[in-house]
Amino acid sequence: MKVIILAAGQGTRLLPLTLNRPKCLVELNGVSLLQRQMNVLHLLGLNDISIVLGYKADQVPDLPVSKLFNHNYQTTNMVYTLFCAREIMTGEEDMLISYGDIVYEKKNLESILESDAPLNVCVDRNWQALWKVRMENPLSDAETLKTTPEGWITELGKKPLYYEDIQGQYMGLIKIRKDKVKDFIETYDAMDKTAIYDGKDYCNMYMTSYIQHLIDNSWQVRSVDVWSGWLEVDSVEDLEIYHRLHKEGKLKAICDLE
Repeated sequence: MKVIILAAGQGTRLLPLTLNRPKCLVELNGVSLLQRQMNVLHLLGLNDISIVLGYKADQVPDLPVSKLFNHNYQTTNMVYTLFCAREIMTGEEDMLISYGDIVYEKKNLESILESDAPLNVCVDRNWQALWKVRMENPLSDAETLKTTPEGWITELGKKPLYYEDIQGQYMGLIKIRKDKVKDFIETYDAMDKTAIYDGKDYCNMYMTSYIQHLIDNSWQVRSVDVWSGWLEVDSVEDLEIYHRLHKEGKLKAICDLE
């Protein structure tokens, strides 16, 4: 299993915490987001880890990871960052992709590792528990995610009008089966580079837009259902909320940091 952590962005909503370090080095209860991910990955024996860096890459300490770089991080987005790692996308192993600004429990990682669809996406079915502690109106920030009764994703990443449009929430944790890695790369390379995808150009495409493109081109994308057990650190306000809930002994109900 190859693991790729996407951590090239600056994290402007985390300023001033990211003034002199990348987002993945911001600490949650005294431990960096990157170290928390690595701890869980190592628990399940995943040691072939690469991280794609950009902003303040020189601040990332020597760790048992391979460092790759998105030198255009200031003008590109997540999908572009992922394909900066194409040199290690050999198709010889399954490929696990994780955003650099999330943390997750071992049970969630186990769930996606056990799923063997061509493309597997972790989906939090209990998403409102997390969104309600982060904001007054969860509908304003969440994105659509719809699945078939059999658990195949049909839509994600759109702006919802109603809560019924959100059957779960995309986490930013993805696994591609090894026999589909080559197709995964070729499909991206074949996309119209002059088109606009959910309001973004090719180099700034969201990951959800690319996954939707795969779905629209007959890929089977499995919803790997989890119930809480993860956190997204998107802003200073998120951190403050998590630290307060941790001190009050309430964070464990959403994500057990231990």
